[in-house]
Amino acid sequence: MLYTRDLLEANEDRSLAPYALHSKQSKGRQFPDHEPDYRTAFQRDRDRILHTTAFRRLEYKTQVFINYEGDYYRTRLTHTLEVTQIGRTIARALGANEDLVETICLAHDLGHPPFGHSGETVLARLMKDHGGFDHNKQSFRIVTFLENRYPDFPGLNLTWEVLEGIVKHETEYDIADARDFNPDLRGHLEAQIANVADELAYTAHDLDDGLRSGMITPAMLSGMELWEIVADLVGWRGGELADLHRHRIIRELIGIQVSDQVTSTDRRLRESSARSAEDLQRLSYNVVGFSDEMRQRNRQLKDFLYANLYRQYRVVRMAVKAERILSEIFTAYRAQPNTLPAHIQTQIEDRGLERTICDYIAGMTDRYAVEEHQKLFDPLILP
Repeated sequence: MLYTRDLLEANEDRSLAPYALHSKQSKGRQFPDHEPDYRTAFQRDRDRILHTTAFRRLEYKTQVFINYEGDYYRTRLTHTLEVTQIGRTIARALGANEDLVETICLAHDLGHPPFGHSGETVLARLMKDHGGFDHNKQSFRIVTFLENRYPDFPGLNLTWEVLEGIVKHETEYDIADARDFNPDLRGHLEAQIANVADELAYTAHDLDDGLRSGMITPAMLSGMELWEIVADLVGWRGGELADLHRHRIIRELIGIQVSDQVTSTDRRLRESSARSAEDLQRLSYNVVGFSDEMRQRNRQLKDFLYANLYRQYRVVRMAVKAERILSEIFTAYRAQPNTLPAHIQTQIEDRGLERTICDYIAGMTDRYAVEEHQKLFDPLILP
């Protein structure tokens, strides 16, 4: 029996919740494009994202720790995959469209520059008078314009629903600008799931990396409610935190938060009486999220990470280095555009000098940015 697109779409009709988005009801793509025989529209979008250059580059872009600090720390790519896994779990439990959630999750960080949020802060400052920089907008720019893979249209020609999910990506560190995608409507259910999966993933996994690095110790976490709960669940009573205990604690931390997200969201969905995706988007609140109690516990953990990991001196030192590296690269290119690679120089007439430089730098990996800085400023390094 062949599972054709028609059969896959029929399966969605039978299995998805009434407020989920169905692929056959997509608003479509900007440019004419045939649909495949054995994939839904959202599955095709997922595959197009996976094959982009921007997605592959995420392997060498910083999450918290720069790539060369160790092979075991998260990168922007492993973070993306972890967000995707959590997103699919939540989507499956709520009857949302897993393929759409997966696709949005895979695309949500495509626009991140090198050196994580430090790199984004630098580019935002440098581009303040030239249209600004925001990694959400850059992700959208990548999938609609910068990726040049098809002869008949720019970008990836993704469906409306995936693009809406990308532009309405919101977390504590990400603010949406959805002016061209029904700005008066909230993100659809699948977009909201991708948002909470992102926050849940980076909080739990940044804690894991912080513990592995030694920047965070179990003693520092003593008394924190979430930590005490998960430590008790795995039977850790203090002393040395072995790798096995740390793995179990992080798994439990994710598990109890996912469970809370699912049960709390299910309750809000039933209370909302939403019977369609648009009903849900017209609500005055997001339905996907923690219970009040878990939100407070999660807030405590986030505040701890900000004070003790993101502002830890080793991380701050790297942020200072990132500021100098990217600022000096940008300034050098701007002063002498002919130091840009020839194929990048050809883009200046259409995009403008500053935007061309910004696109080029934003696409760099950490390693490439360091090497480019050396080529520009170290007389002993060949250009």
